[in-house]
Amino acid sequence: MDQALVSLLAAAVAFVGLHFALSHPLRPWLVSRLGEGGFRLVYSLVALASFVWMVQAFRAVGPGGASLWNGMGELPWLLASLLTLVASVLLAGSFRANPALPDPRARAHAAKGPHGVFHVTRHPMMWSFAIWALSHILLSPTARQFLLAGAIALLALLGAYLQDRKKELLMGEAWAEWESQTAYWPRLTRLHRAGGLAWAGGIAIWLAASYAHIHANAIPAGIWRWL
Repeated sequence: MDQALVSLLAAAVAFVGLHFALSHPLRPWLVSRLGEGGFRLVYSLVALASFVWMVQAFRAVGPGGASLWNGMGELPWLLASLLTLVASVLLAGSFRANPALPDPRARAHAAKGPHGVFHVTRHPMMWSFAIWALSHILLSPTARQFLLAGAIALLALLGAYLQDRKKELLMGEAWAEWESQTAYWPRLTRLHRAGGLAWAGGIAIWLAASYAHIHANAIPAGIWRWL
C-alpha cells in the first residue's frame, strides 16, 4: 500500500478510536480527575487534532487514483446534492430540544415526544455526518475518500448506536420511552415534518457549504453546479 495511504489509514483509525475511547471507557476516569468542563476541553482538543491530522493525511495522498465508478456524471452530482440537502436539514434541526445533547433539560426534551427532525430519526446530527460522507463517496469512490468519509460515517453511526446504550443507563425509562417513539434509521418519508426552521436553516447551510466548496476545491457543488 502507498505510504501516504498508510498514513491516512493510521489517522482515520486514530480519529475513530480516540473518539470512542474518550466517549466511553476513559470518560468516567477523566471526568473524575478533570471535571465535566475539563473533560469537554480535552475531548474537543483531541477531536480537533485527530480530525486535522486525518484531513492533512487525506490531502497528502492527493487527487486521482483508481475509482470504482465514474462519480463525475450528472446523476451522481444530482444524488449527492439531494443527499447533502437532507443532511443539512437534519443538522439544522438537531440543535433544537435534542435529548441526546449534554443538556440538563434532556429528560424534559424526551418527555415532549418526537418533534421536528426527530420524526425522521432520533440521531439527526449523527446521520447528517454519515449522509454527508456517503455523498462524497458517491462522487469520488477512491481509496482516500473511502478512508476519510468512511471513518466519519463509522464514527457517526456506531457512535449513535453506543449513545443509545449510554443514554439508557443515564436516563433510564425517559430514554427508553424516547427510543420507543423514534427511530435509529432515518425515515426519509417524514422529512416534511422536520419543520420550517429546520428546512430554512438546512437550505442556508446547504447553499453556504456548497458555495464554499467552489473556493475550497475549485469544484462547483450543489445548485451552483447548474447556475
